[in-house]
Amino acid sequence: MNIFYEGQVLWAQIDANQHMRHSAYADLAAQSRLNMLRKAGLDLAKLLDYKIGPVLFKEELFYLREIVLGDFVKVTCEITKSRADGSRWTIRHEIYRGDGTKAAIINAEGAWIDTEKRRLTLLPEELGKLFLDSPRSNDYTEEIPKPKE
Repeated sequence: MNIFYEGQVLWAQIDANQHMRHSAYADLAAQSRLNMLRKAGLDLAKLLDYKIGPVLFKEELFYLREIVLGDFVKVTCEITKSRADGSRWTIRHEIYRGDGTKAAIINAEGAWIDTEKRRLTLLPEELGKLFLDSPRSNDYTEEIPKPKE
């Protein structure tokens, strides 16, 4: 299992129904993604040096089981799909409760943005290789870009 975040559920992450609020799931996924990038050698400082950052197009969340105050959670990350050059990608996050029960699955689709030009961009070759060496799922697929008409 590729665990990139572990921690206790905080009071601030709980909603009026006494379980983890919907946006806290996305926060956990975002933190685990950043941790995965850092572990791959793509920490935010390095990306900022190149004026590049990750950008999301879509985030899909499947709630499976409740998470409550005081639970300890573990979050995994794996690339499930990307283009050969790493320019577009999908990362799957799975959130597990302390008892080992899978509580949620989050799929995030994204790319890289030039933070000055505000346009999609490629990672420089040395950074692209680091990204593509990140953990991949067993069902990983390589996306073939659609030809321009």
